[in-house]
Amino acid sequence: MTEALARILIADDEADLRALLQRYLGDQGYAVRTVESALPLDKLLARERFDVLVLDVMMPGEDGLAVCRRLRAQGETIPILMLTARGDPVDRIVGLEMGADDYLPKPFNPRELLARIQALVRRQRMLGAHGGPASPQESVRFGVFTLHVGERRLERESDGSKENIALTTGEFALLQALALNANRPLGRERLIELAHGRDHEATDRSIDVQVMRLRKLIEADSAQPRHIRTVWGVGYLFVP
Repeated sequence: MTEALARILIADDEADLRALLQRYLGDQGYAVRTVESALPLDKLLARERFDVLVLDVMMPGEDGLAVCRRLRAQGETIPILMLTARGDPVDRIVGLEMGADDYLPKPFNPRELLARIQALVRRQRMLGAHGGPASPQESVRFGVFTLHVGERRLERESDGSKENIALTTGEFALLQALALNANRPLGRERLIELAHGRDHEATDRSIDVQVMRLRKLIEADSAQPRHIRTVWGVGYLFVP
């Protein structure tokens, strides 16, 4: 089922592809805007809210990987789906490291892109990203952090003050899955199911990359993690 009123922003320098995707996704009930490079992308993101950003790696000027890294550094949490040329595994891994939530190699079937977008929108709305109801309504404290599950918010306390830590949709989903199963070793396949759903085509490598990103955010020393520990031969263990 198409997500009602979901808004998609596509950044790709191929005019034919932009026109095709705008027409196809528009026919599926999405509101679609397209841009050809980073500059108009920034202008649109500053003015309007979007549910998913489809971002091509190979754009002229500032490429998609650089754009993704910059947006995440600025605290932008919009779900990002990277389009990678020729399915290059290096592009995919680097994209995930930069903060992308999903990737799709070119050439692709528009129906597969639609399915990926639907999954991202559905996951974001289930997490209450736009102020909708979220369940369970609880908080998990660990170290100087508090994960407010219902509010989709990670808070850090330092010297008596509190600040919110920006998380992407994928990062929050994974941290929530770990935190709500504290002190229980979870395999990578189980983590994929808990964080992304049964129909998500994430890989063990993508989970490892997201864990690496989370460790950089919440661990005092990401090389010797206290909270997200590796259980060799199994997966990961969250220790509050």
